[in-house]
Amino acid sequence: MGYRNLQQCVRDLEHTRQLVRIEKEIDPYLEAAEIQRRVYLVGGPAVLFARVKGSPFPMVSNLFGTLERTRYLFRDALEAVRHLVELKIDPNHFWKNPWRYRDVPSTLWHMWLGKVSRGPSVECQCRIQDLPQVVSWPRDAGAFVTLPQVYSEDVDHPGLGKSNLGMYRVQLSGGQYVPDRQVGLHYQIHRGIGVHHAAAIRKGVPFRVNIFVGGPPAMTLAAVMPLPEGLSELLFAGALGGRAIRMVCRPGQLPIPAESDFCISGTVDPQQLLPEGPFGDHLGYYSLAHDFPVLNVDHVYHRKDAIWPFTTVGRPPQEDTSFGEIIHEITGPIIPSVIPGVRAIHAVDAAGVHPLLLAIGSERYVPYARKRVPQELLTQANAILGQGQLSLAKYLLIAAGEDAPQLEIHEIPAFLRHLLERVDWERDLHFQTRTTIDTLDYSGSGLNQGSKVVVAVAGEKRRELPTEIPGDLRLPDGFHSPRICLPGILAVQAPPFDPHDETTATSFTTKFTHDHAISKFPLIVLVDDSEFTARTLNNFLWVTFTRSNPAADLYGIAEFTHQKHWGCQGSLVIDARIKPHHAPPLVEDPEVTRRVDALAAPGGPLHGVI
Repeated sequence: MGYRNLQQCVRDLEHTRQLVRIEKEIDPYLEAAEIQRRVYLVGGPAVLFARVKGSPFPMVSNLFGTLERTRYLFRDALEAVRHLVELKIDPNHFWKNPWRYRDVPSTLWHMWLGKVSRGPSVECQCRIQDLPQVVSWPRDAGAFVTLPQVYSEDVDHPGLGKSNLGMYRVQLSGGQYVPDRQVGLHYQIHRGIGVHHAAAIRKGVPFRVNIFVGGPPAMTLAAVMPLPEGLSELLFAGALGGRAIRMVCRPGQLPIPAESDFCISGTVDPQQLLPEGPFGDHLGYYSLAHDFPVLNVDHVYHRKDAIWPFTTVGRPPQEDTSFGEIIHEITGPIIPSVIPGVRAIHAVDAAGVHPLLLAIGSERYVPYARKRVPQELLTQANAILGQGQLSLAKYLLIAAGEDAPQLEIHEIPAFLRHLLERVDWERDLHFQTRTTIDTLDYSGSGLNQGSKVVVAVAGEKRRELPTEIPGDLRLPDGFHSPRICLPGILAVQAPPFDPHDETTATSFTTKFTHDHAISKFPLIVLVDDSEFTARTLNNFLWVTFTRSNPAADLYGIAEFTHQKHWGCQGSLVIDARIKPHHAPPLVEDPEVTRRVDALAAPGGPLHGVI
């Protein structure tokens, strides 16, 4: 049986030595977040901060800090949930092996909601300022809730049946918000709560929102699950947690999980917007201040023994990486049933998740006369870009599985090698211009504005990929320090981007012909620091795909346009330099770093942990 509440979870992790307790007072301003990041990076335990400066509530972080611990948290129900997903894909699996699915009935039994009039979550009340004011990065606009469960209902169809539970950014302080009376909500309009917001605009009425924090870990994971529309996150939490979710239901209020640690309750005026941010986000940069909805707070509830769970986001990998991994384990098998022909999809965490998607598809069109060129792959690529959060992708690289049945979607170097050995830049690039991208991605032309490119490859191997730089390579003036990132991928250090002279990339590509030795590298990336870019795979992925907008930043040696189709005969060149319109990258505060170093020194509470 899963955890009833967060308190049970913390006690169990401490008992099994998967959690450490820090009794020294910790400052939620920058200090706690830096501790969390460092503990995560070394694969450390969950951390309970028993004394939090400025707040009566303890905090816990890194609960999901490793995939192994995340599996442990849901050990009683994880296999059964996977079996439930398998039957969702094909119910006939049951008749082939009924014994395998013997745990499904009990899982279905937990997928209901109990309505109660009282519960621990509403025993006490406090103010927003009493909550731990966690600030993760120096330029953050204020304190943020980093593991919120935001609950809303459809004003046209109120009730649990049409509800949505999502993890959307919540700003507790700073900016233009009235202290203790208003908090900021950051969400994109295609999300579930965005649908409820649109319905409230049509009806001309405000709508209520509850923000839950804490409770059983299944609630946190359910809030980030990409579930099909119409499938309740609360019901899924019951299945994943191994017990039905009890909801406190009172007249005139939205339901509140009986075992939540906190609930911030209020009303959203659908016409009211205030600047939210900046905030250090999961692409590794600050998302800047923009107008977003406001929650006008009327109550802040909490249980007597409440614990405030938090994480910190930033350049990946971070703790939310474990969310992506466990989500893939649970829902990965369902992809082929949603998008026919697509065998697997991987949103690359190191590239900021949304900027880069890898996919393995199928080429089933006229198999008796296959032309060994992308055909059905393009249909599948369009389907992928029409699916929920997958629609935020900028780069979609899709390969035909028939060409390499052993190809593994999470083996990124092998996937890129396969693609670059086969790609034909004259044929295989397909752009979508002036479209939507992730709100948090500032590589485009404005908020939510940018472009996409699909690289679809099928057929036999076309080239050998170089692994050494030609000794006689001569680069144009201003370009230097070439470094090999991966076979066939060359990073070249370019002059800093000049907004008054945007011809730098063109001046590079026009110096070479398609048969020049440099064109043996199918992919060249122009960067600010080639040594840093090539140092690790994660650096290459982060720099290349978070700092480029396909339609604006893709160039080619011997490039051409024919019947509105763009391609190149030589190397594809990505301009991944930092541009003036990009958001600033995240940098830690040196003074806070020194304080955390002291906590990790011999005799300190974190010695041996980080």
